[in-house]
Amino acid sequence: MSYDVSLRFQQALDPSALTTLAGGLNALVQAIDECQRNRADPERDPAVLLLARHLGDIAVENRPSQAELRRACIEAVGAVVRTPLLVTLARRGVSYDNDAKDAFHREGRKAMTRLATALRLQRGQFQVRSNMAGIAVSGEIILHSDEVYVQLSIGGMGPGREVMFRRVAGRKDYCGDRNHWGDIAELMAPDTFAARIRRELHLSDPDTAPARLLA
Repeated sequence: MSYDVSLRFQQALDPSALTTLAGGLNALVQAIDECQRNRADPERDPAVLLLARHLGDIAVENRPSQAELRRACIEAVGAVVRTPLLVTLARRGVSYDNDAKDAFHREGRKAMTRLATALRLQRGQFQVRSNMAGIAVSGEIILHSDEVYVQLSIGGMGPGREVMFRRVAGRKDYCGDRNHWGDIAELMAPDTFAARIRRELHLSDPDTAPARLLA
């Protein structure tokens, strides 16, 4: 591998090959790194400054106006605020990201507890547990009662099939009847989802609903 100390200056003088934001940013970062290795001030280095200006040119050439970009960012922030964290994590994935995975399991356990309430399960009639599994997978969050087994995981069966539920014969039954599938977004509406689970699995219907459990 060659070591060309003049590369940043050559790229700055002729940046025609740098036509994308990713390429321009990579060249700029490498130039800054080269300055730091040579104890040069990147804030005053002519190559760094020229490459930074070129990156700015790429960012404005044939791009939406600043006002349009600001409006798009505001809309994106609104969409993020409206989307539950659990759904966001499921859509982006949590593999090889310990913080995201911890949040996924924390929010998943809360969601399963809310679902248990919607299913009218009393304390002591169900268990919510999670299996973190390996770093390359999401692991599973499980709601297990005497009649129903619900499992939340991502990646295994593809988008729209993050939630699996089936009827079981007790809390020692880990196989149960055939699997049913649901989108993680359904889990965010626990009352509606519980009604679907109860209908499809033909669960018994308690006469009265218990007080809400704290998530």
